[in-house]
Amino acid sequence: MGRDGNGPLLTDRAQQALLDALRDGTLRDGQFVSLKQLVEMLGLPIAAIREAVGHAASLGLLTTFPKRGLQIMDATPQSIRECLDFRAVLDVEGARRRIAGNALDGLQALRTRHEQMRAAAQVDAGRDLPPKAIRVDLSLHDYLADGLGNARLQAAYDANRLRIAIIQNARPFLQDRIASAMDELLAIIDALDRRDPDAAARAIRHHYAPTLRWWGAA
Repeated sequence: MGRDGNGPLLTDRAQQALLDALRDGTLRDGQFVSLKQLVEMLGLPIAAIREAVGHAASLGLLTTFPKRGLQIMDATPQSIRECLDFRAVLDVEGARRRIAGNALDGLQALRTRHEQMRAAAQVDAGRDLPPKAIRVDLSLHDYLADGLGNARLQAAYDANRLRIAIIQNARPFLQDRIASAMDELLAIIDALDRRDPDAAARAIRHHYAPTLRWWGAA
């Protein structure tokens, strides 16, 4: 693998560029694209792109088809249910471990962010609100994942987060969903604040159910 001057490995750059394109919606769920198109889109050599595609395929973000190209993960009801269930399981365990270890620093800052977003959703219909709401939503899920204290579980969570990003680009938040989602997430924060792992698990599962309905996978 060659280097681009003194910069990072081209394969690392290609992997990051591909993941960014999946995360920001440049590449959409179910989309077919040839390797040549991907090279033109990302502006990196085909060898590096090919390795990046292999890495993304190993994470379940896309499927390769010999001589045809590749297809981005399709946001089907089954894939949505599996990805959200995976996240919920890790969220519950992350909450349990944070409470058991009294590792709840930063919780009040999270509460403030979610309360501010809920208030904004009640009055603001701006187009920039849904992306902001997604970042706020993910901040709590990331907080729970960080509580796992296990690098392998964290890596699995990170890969699943990329799959969820593809799903979110297929159907982003609308204003009505933002307010209810913030209520659900604040209930999780309340349970963490009370050091109640059973209540946290119930609140996480409660958030899971309407999210499935929102994405048409209930």
